Amino acid sequence: MDVLIAGAGPTGLTTAAELALAGVSVTVVDRRDGPGLPRPVGLQPRTAELLDLRGLDPADRTLDGPSGHFAGLPVALDHSVWRTRHPRVRNRSQDDVEEMLAEHAVKHGTVLRRGFEVTTVEADDDGVTVDGLRARWLVACDGAHSTVRKRLGLPFPGRTETYVATLAHITLAAASALVPPRMAHFSEVTRQANGHWAMLTPLGDGTHRFVFGTTATQPGRDAPVTDAEVTAALTALYGAETRLGELHGASRFNDATRQLERYRHGRVLFAGDAAHIHPPLGGQGLNLGVQDAMNLGWKLAATVRGTAPAGLLDSYHDERHPAAARVLRHTAAQRVFTTPDRGENVEALREIVVDLMRTPDGNRYFSGLMSGLAVGYPGAHRVPDLDLTTAAGPTRLSTLLHGGRGLLLDLGDHPEPAGFTGQADVVHATTADSEYRGRQLLVRPDGYAVEPAELGRWFG
Repeated sequence: MDVLIAGAGPTGLTTAAELALAGVSVTVVDRRDGPGLPRPVGLQPRTAELLDLRGLDPADRTLDGPSGHFAGLPVALDHSVWRTRHPRVRNRSQDDVEEMLAEHAVKHGTVLRRGFEVTTVEADDDGVTVDGLRARWLVACDGAHSTVRKRLGLPFPGRTETYVATLAHITLAAASALVPPRMAHFSEVTRQANGHWAMLTPLGDGTHRFVFGTTATQPGRDAPVTDAEVTAALTALYGAETRLGELHGASRFNDATRQLERYRHGRVLFAGDAAHIHPPLGGQGLNLGVQDAMNLGWKLAATVRGTAPAGLLDSYHDERHPAAARVLRHTAAQRVFTTPDRGENVEALREIVVDLMRTPDGNRYFSGLMSGLAVGYPGAHRVPDLDLTTAAGPTRLSTLLHGGRGLLLDLGDHPEPAGFTGQADVVHATTADSEYRGRQLLVRPDGYAVEPAELGRWFG
């Protein structure tokens, strides 16, 4: 086996699909028998773009929904200024996303083994053995409490939690006037009362996303969530006339912030929550993991096939570690604004930041920060999904990347770069886009463009 992946969440399944698409033999193991909880999640615009690059539909089940937010401040973020076809956060459920990604991965040859719990990890110079399974490489996508990370004895430095909160997917039997009647911006669906705080969001299908916490004694991170606990929170926040109908699923989270110092340890690589954790402010977690996977997949595939130039695999850490570190920093900043016991000084700071967010440049900054659309790497920048015309007719840039290969896109009349021997697909096209018309672009499989002269650095 070429690659073994621990964890069949969105990060692990995306990594597996990228490897399988490149012809690498890959097996994913997970202790769960099926997808995760039906809890709602938000796909940020950049994640939706990346799914589009592989022909996956990022559409949600609601026609209208809230845009992203920063720290719940009452200013909608305008993602359209980043020239994206996905200008808002997409509302999906965790299990729905995992089912989509699992089908995609298996279709391209991934072996998915459920009910397999990782207990032992032994790594050497030639590969890794996990509970009797031998692979040349191991990718740990097994979450915040990563068994792989623990078995290898790797430190996970950062800041411990200060609170525990609960995310529940519920149906209401009755609702008071305090319950938000429709999906709205984060700032319109949050409430604090009687020692509790919460966000209650109607999802448009009769169910609600209920995120809540209390300033009283908090349950442990792994304590089960009960109907009585959810009912008590609903009553405290929305009155006795608001009654729980059904608790469909729930989980707990905290505001711990940690990050591995290195994402690669010999033949073992880390991605998603196994590599970094942070408070779920702004809905960054799943998105950060999928973006890790899209960066890692093609680089590890080239390494397995023996076509990777020197240093390509190490560029995964070099590019993604700073991207996650930035998320850890801005979620730390958001904690200041979202703390239930904020005082006069924080309120004054909120006013200033709200004013800044209402300016075009300020809104663009926060939009790029939260959506992932502003993420770039040294020498590599995100390319919008250009409308193109080829000899075969109209198409889009994302369509040309469905195969997971690099793309040499000639929008003028350029010679092939020195050293080109077919390392990427070649497409001649035209575009009406004034910024890109007449240019030659070398586009990586993850949708970032580099200079054609850098062919050898990225594709060998």
